[in-house]
Amino acid sequence: MSDAETQLHEFDRRMVWAGFRQLVPLSVFVTIFGAAFGLAAVQVGLDNSLIMAMSTLVFAGASQFAALELWGSQVPVFTLAITVFAINARHLLMGATLYPWLRHLPPRRRYGVMLLASDANWAMSLQAFARGQPGIGILLGGGLALWVFWVLGTWLGVHFGGAIRDPRSLGLDMVMSCFLLAMVVGGEKNLRLLMIWIIAACTSLLAYRYLPENSHVVVGALAGGLAGAFWMEKTDEH
Repeated sequence: MSDAETQLHEFDRRMVWAGFRQLVPLSVFVTIFGAAFGLAAVQVGLDNSLIMAMSTLVFAGASQFAALELWGSQVPVFTLAITVFAINARHLLMGATLYPWLRHLPPRRRYGVMLLASDANWAMSLQAFARGQPGIGILLGGGLALWVFWVLGTWLGVHFGGAIRDPRSLGLDMVMSCFLLAMVVGGEKNLRLLMIWIIAACTSLLAYRYLPENSHVVVGALAGGLAGAFWMEKTDEH
């Protein structure tokens, strides 16, 4: 890795603030889904403080909705934990793709940044790296924006959520998917990334066909993450 590339991991308050502002427009839609979660959690019977604590500490929309579906005295905590892990296993792949830059950070900063990693700020930080620009500021600042608006949306849903009962009826469930598709199409294109995505997709499809329900998320993320880690180790040796 060249000296220029090793500097891409650096970030400061200005870069974090720029990343925050860059993700604010998308975060508006995150607020809507946060409100939908807050309303759904109230309808399940969760206490308001517990709902807010979940969004603040977990910060994972899909797994939080899944937890609501399983919520009840008959569902063990272990089952909830496995479900959350399965849905968020894609973060293994995110970590592998960001490793060339994260590895230069001290462990405390490295894992602190990754606490706020989600689909949108991860995709935009990779695009910045592909352009030869620092991307950790986008990862951290954008993650802060998404987290703040998710918590705000949850609060709105808890108190005023009756107005947003079904975001899907407005087509809002497609916003994040279209955004990520645009990031992938416009992002860096090389053999390494192509092979990582092919391996992740193929193993996920096989798992979806032959393994228990939802296991394809874990299998695809693990396969892609391992492929990315192995390829990086091989290329770093040269």
